[in-house]
Amino acid sequence: MEDFIYYNGKKYRKGYTTGTCAAAAAKACVEMILTQEEVSAVQVTTTGGTILEIPVAHQQFSKNKATAAVQKDGGDDIDATHGMWIFVDVELTDSAEVVLDGGVGIGRATQKGISVAVGEAAINPAPRKNILATVRESLGENRGANILVYAPEGEERAKRTMNSNLGIIGGISILGTTGIVTPMSDEGWKKSLSMELEMKRNQGLDQIILVPGNYGDDFVQNTLGFSSNNIVSMSNFVGYMLKETQRLAFKKVLMVGHFGKLVKVSAGIFTTYSKDADARAEILVANLALLGAPLPLLQEVEQCNTTEAAGELIEAAGYTQVYDVIAQKIKARSERFLKFTKPSVEIDVVTFSTERGLLAATKDIDVLREEWR
Repeated sequence: MEDFIYYNGKKYRKGYTTGTCAAAAAKACVEMILTQEEVSAVQVTTTGGTILEIPVAHQQFSKNKATAAVQKDGGDDIDATHGMWIFVDVELTDSAEVVLDGGVGIGRATQKGISVAVGEAAINPAPRKNILATVRESLGENRGANILVYAPEGEERAKRTMNSNLGIIGGISILGTTGIVTPMSDEGWKKSLSMELEMKRNQGLDQIILVPGNYGDDFVQNTLGFSSNNIVSMSNFVGYMLKETQRLAFKKVLMVGHFGKLVKVSAGIFTTYSKDADARAEILVANLALLGAPLPLLQEVEQCNTTEAAGELIEAAGYTQVYDVIAQKIKARSERFLKFTKPSVEIDVVTFSTERGLLAATKDIDVLREEWR
């Protein structure tokens, strides 16, 4: 596949998803059964309508059964499944039904709330539909087949994905909304975060704890003592995930994160990648100045590379009230971000330091514990 995008002045090659791999391998199997000849490549139409020529390997066939595999090519987007082999077995049957299932290395859903029913193989609806349509087109209307998708490396590769958070156990998911992998795109990552949020909502939760990552998750469970069941990662996509909580009609959101990450939100920065927006020192200096901090302290804080280093200076100078001020601004900015759309969402904030622990909260911690127990 030779299709490219440009990002920050660099050229990146696109790839194709595990769903497209499975569809291509399945089509190759059907063609080998029907022609009794080896197939080395097939043309498939992706879920997004793009026509691709996909190479095929590991071919075996007999009168009614065939095996083929396609190597996942993520282009220049090196994700958890890049380079792994997606295998498919197809066996013709006497019925007219085409049945699709997952085998070794394909995860199975163990929790309600995602787009795959409990007990089913983690083959998402869009690629499932595409695989079945691809096989049906090659097979014709009057024949049936059993299709088995499997991935020998799947269980190991799944450890690098969010599947366990979604209750998908035993392997990878077969994914692909468009069938194409676009390098440097955050869309897949966002969708996986949304899936976890949707699962929590479908399980009946109406309040959620958003954390930027592992530090926040650990603080919620081990310092605050809250249940892990309410926690969902928002990564750097603070604004996106806040909008998602509103779309899904969550009533309460508690944002818990390291001060160095959440401080940006107090200034209206809702995508917190450092490469995109790093105004931590400037935000601290401005808020300290409004509290009357002396110029030498402001100059020292402005030169700090981390909020942890700045925190030492702030504590020594007796200006730790700045954390309460900024926590309230994070809350206010976040609620303002959502206020023009319904339903309303109540937001609270807890922020901490790895060196000094809890820094500030918009409600008394004991009150929050009562609300979130």
